[in-house]
Formats: sequence, C-alpha cells, structure tokens
Amino acid sequence: MISEFLSVAMLALVLFGAVVRPFRLPEAAFAVPAAGVVVLCGAVPWDHVREEAGRLGPVIGFLAAVLVLARLCADEGLFHACGGWMARWARASPPRLLGAVFVLASVVTAVLSLDATVVLLTPVVFATAARMGVRPKPHVYAGAHLSNTASLLLPVSNLTNLLAFAATGLSFTRFAVLMLLPWLVAIAVEYAVFRRFFAADLSAPPAESAPERRPETPLFAVVTVAATLVGFPVASVFDVDPAWVATAGALVMAVRALSRRRTTVPDIVRAASVPFLAFVLALGVVVRAVVDNGLGEALGHVLPDGTSLPALLATAGVAALLANLINNLPAVLALVPLASASGPGSVLAVLVGVNIGPNLTYAGSLATLLWRRIAHQHDHDIGLREFSRLGLLTTPAALVLATAALWASLRLVGA
Repeated sequence: MISEFLSVAMLALVLFGAVVRPFRLPEAAFAVPAAGVVVLCGAVPWDHVREEAGRLGPVIGFLAAVLVLARLCADEGLFHACGGWMARWARASPPRLLGAVFVLASVVTAVLSLDATVVLLTPVVFATAARMGVRPKPHVYAGAHLSNTASLLLPVSNLTNLLAFAATGLSFTRFAVLMLLPWLVAIAVEYAVFRRFFAADLSAPPAESAPERRPETPLFAVVTVAATLVGFPVASVFDVDPAWVATAGALVMAVRALSRRRTTVPDIVRAASVPFLAFVLALGVVVRAVVDNGLGEALGHVLPDGTSLPALLATAGVAALLANLINNLPAVLALVPLASASGPGSVLAVLVGVNIGPNLTYAGSLATLLWRRIAHQHDHDIGLREFSRLGLLTTPAALVLATAALWASLRLVGA
C-alpha cells in the first residue's frame, strides 16, 4: 500500500514539474529525484530499473541525435527557407498559407519529429504570418495540432512511437505503410475542421506586406536530412537501430558546422538537451513503479483483446483518455506492454490514441506545453476555452476515423 501511494505521488510530482515548471526549472529537476525516491524506497526493483534503462537507452540516444540534427539544420537556414517557401506558395492568401503550413508541419513532424515542428517551425510560422500581414492564429494552432497528429507516420516521428516501435515487431517500412492511411485521414480531418473553425481569420484581407525575398535553399541540410530518412528503412533491413542512423546524420551536420565555425561543441551539447533526456529516463522509472504497483493490473482489466474494429477503437480511446490524464509519455509506457499481447495492431492503436488524443487538453503532451510557452513568448494569447473547443471538434473525429483507417490498413496490408 505504501509503495502504491509513493509511486502515484512521485508520478504526480513529475507531471506537476513538467506542466507547471515552477521557477522555470527543467523537467528533470523533479523527475530525477522522484525516480531516486521510488528506487531507494523499493517501490521498483533494481532489475526493473535496469530493464527500463536498457529499453529507453536507444530511444534517448535517437532523441538526442534528432534534436542536434534539427538544431544544426535550423542554423543552416532550413527553417528560414521553409518560411520563404510557405510565403511564396500562399501568394498573400491566408487559406493557401494554412495549406502550406499543414503540408510543411506534417512533413517536418514526420521526418524530424514533433520537437522540430514546435521549437523550430513555430517561430518561422509567426514570422511568415507577420511578413504577409495575415492573422497568425489558425497557422500557429495548426503547428500545435500537427505536432501531435502528424507524428503517426514513422517510428522516428515521436518519442511515443520510438518507445512502442520494438514492441510492434514491425520493420520500419511496414510500420510506415500501416500508419500512412491513418496519418493522411487524421490530417485531413484536422484541415477540414480548421477551415471552418478559423473561417473569419482566414477570410480577413491581409495587411500591406513587404515583397518576400527568395531565400537560398540550404542544399547540404536538405540532402543530409533526405539521406538520413532513407537510411532509416535501410538500417531496419539489417536490424540496425535508428539511433545510429540519426547519429550519423547529426555527425555529418556537426562536422560541417564546426569546420565552418558556425557552432561550437558546447552549443551542440546544449542542442542535445541533456536535462530533457534525463527527464525521459527518470519518467520511465517512475511510470514503471506505478505500473508495478497496481496501474498495470487495472489497465489490464480495461484494455480489450484482439484487433477487431471495436477493440481497436476501445484501445485508442483508453490511450487517448490516459494521455490526457497523465500525459502521453507515461500513457504509452504503461499501455504498450499490455497491448503487445494482442499483436502489433493493438500497439499501433495505442499510438493513435496517445498521438491524436493530446490535442484535447494542454497537459496531453509535452509538445503542446512547449508550444504554448513559445506562443506566449511571441505575445500570442492562447485561450483555454478556444483551445478546448477546437480540440473537441477535431480530436474525437480524427481519433475514430484514423483508428478505422488503421483497421482497414491491417486488413489490406496485414501486420
């Protein structure tokens, strides 16, 4: 009983630190001590701690490499060029700009992970909207929603996907093929709702704007990212962890940047966000303690068996609900071991729930919390009521239709 209470209390403390971030302390300032408490008090055995560390090690290595790769691509001007591409495509039309943001945010999220969309693309969207003289709200909100929804496609698109990838038993390519239709359906639902919800903002005429300069395309960054993306499925064939491919891409960019003195080794280390990596590992240990002390058994009674359409819908619904209650990272850590008993289809349904579901509330994912902070830094007010209304209109529909698309993919392609 004491272990159960202690585990839940430590998880609550970790989530409080991640959501509120009092005194602007990093998430690890709460998660690492909480993990130490559950370990030292015996709420989680040492062998389970080693097991979690072994499971999360490659995931953390991949995350560090992608963060460095995205940061160095930004330094090369890749995201500035993206802003120029969006503006030229939009031709001073807010609806066309929304379409450009949807396409670009979906691709960036899928290829460089949702962190790149939130941290690096969101400021570019603000700047592009300002240069065009259009209202930024629909385009900025699109970045927030797509950082979650558009992360369904690849194992490398989201930390949740990486945590679940090994449990699916799928190759990189098969994972992408199965998730392609749910990815497209979910994005289409979001776009349709956004066009109606933000109709007034999108119909407002743009103010006077300066002519858009054609930015230089950073070919080296584009080629490196493309080669890294191609490397993921190739490495999967030879059973090579995606972390090594991402590391190779980051090293290529780092060597170029260092040789041209555009960055320094301390800058690269900072880009890897070591405190956040420590947070992910500590969170895994705390969630394991909660699972070991009752949550796993409780979820086992709730989570359905099988991969029929009703079972997949129920699995995705439970995952979405849990993500909004305790955040999507703890939710996927708790649910994947249980869902894997029903096969890869059930694990993919969990990912549909934990990736689309967080658009319902601020606390659903760390990406949304980070996006909110960036929006506030740009003096853009994010209203809870408006955010929640948009979430209620998009999330249930996207969740149901994407899960139905997953069921269809499983029947057509096979797991």
